[in-house]
Amino acid sequence: MFLEEHVPGTIGSQHLEIPVTELSWLPKVIKDFVLPAGFPDTVTDDYLDYMLLQFPTNVTGWICHTLVTSSLLKAVGVGSFSGTSAAASAAAIRWVSKDGIGAVGRFFIGGRFGNLFDDDPKQWRMYADFIGSAGSIFDLCTPLYPSYFLPLASLGNLAKAVARGLKDPSFRVIQNHFAITGNLGDVAAKEEVWEVAAELVGLALGILALDTPGISKSYPTLALTWLSVRILHLWFRYQSLSVLQFNTINLKRARILVNSHVLHHTVPGIDECNRMESILLWQRFLRPRIIFEVSLEDMLDRGKYKSMIKQLLNLYKEEKYFLVVNQQKPRDFEVFVSFKEGATSLSVLRSVWQTYWLYQNWGWSDNIFDRLEQSLVELKHKFPDLLQQLIEAGWNTNNLSLKVPKEMSIEELPAL
Repeated sequence: MFLEEHVPGTIGSQHLEIPVTELSWLPKVIKDFVLPAGFPDTVTDDYLDYMLLQFPTNVTGWICHTLVTSSLLKAVGVGSFSGTSAAASAAAIRWVSKDGIGAVGRFFIGGRFGNLFDDDPKQWRMYADFIGSAGSIFDLCTPLYPSYFLPLASLGNLAKAVARGLKDPSFRVIQNHFAITGNLGDVAAKEEVWEVAAELVGLALGILALDTPGISKSYPTLALTWLSVRILHLWFRYQSLSVLQFNTINLKRARILVNSHVLHHTVPGIDECNRMESILLWQRFLRPRIIFEVSLEDMLDRGKYKSMIKQLLNLYKEEKYFLVVNQQKPRDFEVFVSFKEGATSLSVLRSVWQTYWLYQNWGWSDNIFDRLEQSLVELKHKFPDLLQQLIEAGWNTNNLSLKVPKEMSIEELPAL
């Protein structure tokens, strides 16, 4: 067995193969302490790569935390670059006041965006670090404007609370991905071991940095040190997320798989597809653009609505969705999709396949309904081959991470 590290081409690409048998040099007592029982057979192949990169990620995170905490304490009066101090009680009141405002962030994220994390945990885990970094910048500014400590620290705490609201659910999905034998508790416990070890190392290095006269007595040096370590932290985070190999199909991976099948009649494997997946890019910036939850009225030309709706209903009578190409943007290929009641994740995948076929074959007919009809013929004949190839490549086709929008669905009425 091999554990492979894959780094996307946007940052640099390298392939590191580490035979699991090389861990034989590690004493059994340590392996049992830091790795899940039965490793490597009880976790996914990307587990060790991820944890090895998570360790320096967490170390740099705690170094940043230590440096930022120093700035906050100086801002509330517990020591400062000039050597003055304030009463401990006043500092405590100001310190605690910022926490209540920050809690609002987690409350809002959990209630409003809880359904996003299963689809793309890599993206939201990375975004959590970006937002947390922005929050730390507010904290870092408090010594410069101590009279504005409460608003600055509250904004910082709010941003970090939002980041935590994104981080925790995303990481639960990642932990569940590792636990292939139902050993989620063991995986979570060992992750805690890695986290605490990284915390201790990070705190020690942070304290060592604060004991350095050049950092403790110079705010610009402190800020520059924090910025350097934070950039390193973000880089490690990206690397750790890049080695994850999900066998589930979300919308990003569905696009990659479908595009390959339409163009080359093959699908990439789990490892290759995960490396091709963009962690940072939002769905709205991917091409071709697919807009879900569009009403039939908005899909069609209002002047020809009655005649076109009959054609559309007849055209998609065997599908659980409607799909049309936006004729208002001829230069920018864009499709509208609306789902019928009873549509499933497989319906979403079928609509994506049809979209990419139209995208690659657009322009052979001036009649839009001719193009749609031909795309549905191709879908009917070639989609079974896509599913077969996905199964053979090891993709989980029984639990697609392609959610059908429920806010707007079209109910089919029986013919009279």
